[in-house]
Amino acid sequence: MISLKNFKFIDRTNGSIKDDILSGLTVALALVPEAVAFAFVAGISPIVGLYGAFMMGLVTSIFGGRPGMISGATGALAVVMVHLVSEGNTLGGDSSMGLQYLFATLILAGIIQTAAGLFRLGKFVRMIPHSVMLGFVNGLAIVIFLSQLGMFKSNGQWLEGQDLMYMIALVVLTMAIMVFLPMLTKKVPAALTAIIVVSLIVIFGGIETETVKSFIVASGGEGIKAGLPTLNIPLIDLNWETLKFISPYALILAAIGLIESLMTLNLIDELTETRGSGNRECVAQGGANIINGFFGGMGGCAMIGQSIINIKSGGRGRLSGIVAALALLCFILFASTYIEMVPIAALVGVMFMVVIGTFAWSSLKVWNKVPLADVIVIVLVTGLTVMFDLAIAVLAGVIVSSLVFSWENAKRIRARKFVDEHGVKHYEIYGPLFFGCVELFNSKFDVANDPKEIIIDFKESRIMDQSAIECINKLSEKYIKNAKSVHLRHLSKDCIKLIKRADKICDVNLLEDPDYFVAIDNYRTLLKTEK
Repeated sequence: MISLKNFKFIDRTNGSIKDDILSGLTVALALVPEAVAFAFVAGISPIVGLYGAFMMGLVTSIFGGRPGMISGATGALAVVMVHLVSEGNTLGGDSSMGLQYLFATLILAGIIQTAAGLFRLGKFVRMIPHSVMLGFVNGLAIVIFLSQLGMFKSNGQWLEGQDLMYMIALVVLTMAIMVFLPMLTKKVPAALTAIIVVSLIVIFGGIETETVKSFIVASGGEGIKAGLPTLNIPLIDLNWETLKFISPYALILAAIGLIESLMTLNLIDELTETRGSGNRECVAQGGANIINGFFGGMGGCAMIGQSIINIKSGGRGRLSGIVAALALLCFILFASTYIEMVPIAALVGVMFMVVIGTFAWSSLKVWNKVPLADVIVIVLVTGLTVMFDLAIAVLAGVIVSSLVFSWENAKRIRARKFVDEHGVKHYEIYGPLFFGCVELFNSKFDVANDPKEIIIDFKESRIMDQSAIECINKLSEKYIKNAKSVHLRHLSKDCIKLIKRADKICDVNLLEDPDYFVAIDNYRTLLKTEK
């Protein structure tokens, strides 16, 4: 009888060379349709998406901070790139200039990402609340879905009649294969199988529908030209106007890429019970995007879906990502003709399945189980992701979550009051003291009616910032002006140094006083002194 005790959905062992190679091949097969589909989302040639996936995957697999994580062309960046390419075409007065502006923007975005890694900013992704992450994935899913609706048009007009019926039928068939095939076997990639089956039906069934090649030709291209990526200096004027145009896009792409990559890194860490390097991943992502800008790739970031496929298939080491990237290059060099024959409907079906897999359906079940503030944050981030972009949405979500956290903690400051046998009044403070609760903290004291001597005990409290320090200073001055003695107990040593008249009002007990620091200017100096 088979026991479920030893069953593991994801193997947490170190893996092997064989597992890495087989897993890499599986990922490469699944990368092809998504790279092509995301290229269409961005409004660029499929070969640019394939080149981007290859270069992103190879560089990050070798130099990245998370072995086993897969990077490539992603929808989160594609939905931003489409606006960049469109505006670039208008600004340059040519339908090919948008792509050149994209390459220049990728170089600048890569520089920003590399700097973030060098300055060790990768750790800040851990400050993103779970509610913000749910809103992010939901918004991303909706944006990808909306971007695919444009594929139901031909020459700017919505499909009608038989053309529309063929399109819908092929999309549904693609999705059905991706849903039911894994129930029969998981040895072959469902997405690739679906695309092959639908393509064969279209080719041998004589069905008239849009294909990758016809779509490229209709967009002014000449099809996919197979070959190695070549050095391509962006053909734009390097001046102040260009910098003003590409800088906002570069910042957005850099932020989105890092957020999604570091979120994926944390997820893989949890699944494998290991720990990757966020800062190293930032540098690798930045370097890969710079190379993409110079060699004609779409750029990208870590891919949650492909990374999960790799981990589930046994890929643990860097070799899995390297094999996936090199295998993808082989597809580009030797199978481009077949890629051009793929029906657009098959790619739309794949993207619809990506939407279904990306959307956090669990978030719809927690409306009445989580705090109202978290529900508001999820809806806010989802809406802003759809209306604007991921960077603005995540920033707004973090700010709102931080304000809610501050407000909730501001209400938790407490003061236990009593007068001892000597007529001394004690205030025992409970909870953190910071800018948000200064007013409530002051309301606990009755300076005019208190006895001649009082003691404020911070044993169960923590001084969190400069506002709290200034609050204590002003409170002690009020008591002194009223000719009353005030004693502050259990303050940290760094706080004592900033308290006015500390030598007269602070009772220091080195055996009991806590040793912690507040956010003050001489923080580093105090650290060095303690050492």
